[in-house]
Amino acid sequence: MRALRLPAWKTEPELVEVDEPTPGPGQVVVRIGAAGACHSDLHLMHDFEAGGLPWNPPFTLGHENAGWVHRLGSGVTGLEVGQPVAVYGPWGCGRCARCRVGVDNYCENPTAAPVPGGGGGLGLDGGMAEYELVPDARHVLPLPEGLDPVDAAPLTDAGLTPYHAIRRSWPKLPPGSTALVIGVGGLGHVGVQILKATTAARVVAVDTREEALRLAEECGADLTMRSAEGTAEEIRRVTGGRGADVVLDFVGADTTLKLGVAAARTVGDLTVVGLGGGSLSVGFFSVPYEVSIQTTYWGSRPELLEVLDLGARGLVRPKTTTFGLDEAMSAYRMMQDGSLEGRAVIVP
Repeated sequence: MRALRLPAWKTEPELVEVDEPTPGPGQVVVRIGAAGACHSDLHLMHDFEAGGLPWNPPFTLGHENAGWVHRLGSGVTGLEVGQPVAVYGPWGCGRCARCRVGVDNYCENPTAAPVPGGGGGLGLDGGMAEYELVPDARHVLPLPEGLDPVDAAPLTDAGLTPYHAIRRSWPKLPPGSTALVIGVGGLGHVGVQILKATTAARVVAVDTREEALRLAEECGADLTMRSAEGTAEEIRRVTGGRGADVVLDFVGADTTLKLGVAAARTVGDLTVVGLGGGSLSVGFFSVPYEVSIQTTYWGSRPELLEVLDLGARGLVRPKTTTFGLDEAMSAYRMMQDGSLEGRAVIVP
């Protein structure tokens, strides 16, 4: 079969022929219907070196995957060949307390996982191929009726990651509250939809690009602002001087973190989702009182079931552009130069 593989750090992926995988006991082979291209793949291609992560190339890219059950290993129950499914991306040890309740993204025994701190497309072969081997059937989730693999694939990360970040802040998003979304890219535009679908908060979206702000409006943002000097003051003005109850930073750069702190309300949440490499100085007088600051990584398996339900009901649907497997590098180049709106989905 064909597969888009990363041969080494700081190289471009190569489309090559590899053997079709065979499932062992408890494993599943999924025929890939769609694989999302994620900005974090660009970091894999360009930013890491040997020793920077607990695993190394070569491996097949693609950690946002959906398709149909192709083959079942011995002992697998509850799935049928031909059944449409999504693949949960973080693959933990399966035995620690967190993995047992589906929170593999925060596995506490990563050395016992199939690959420490990774998964398919992150150290092991992912879904930018005709087939993907999933090492444990618990990671294969049936798609709800009405949800196609092309729509489901980006929900496994671009939907699940903002959903988890937003869900943990639901108590701070009642009617009358304000949620600030910084960065309306591949994850941020889905975050706007999730906020509108699951909370009563007013949603304010901030970006440097006019096309991103138009996308935010399409996704239901109540107010959009061009990021500039004075943006934090404008956010405080439109919130009666209080600021945003929840700030979701989908960029994570120095400038956006600074904006998030300046715009946050006391007793609010500032959640950093983006991998922009910024840092934040935290001291007694540097942030509003009782503002909780946290980073998040992906989401849990039960949360993915909830995201897939939102997708099947049409409440959350990432804006996507599809590419063939031989066009995948064109999609990544568009992501890198900022010309791609929403998410790229690779269809083998």
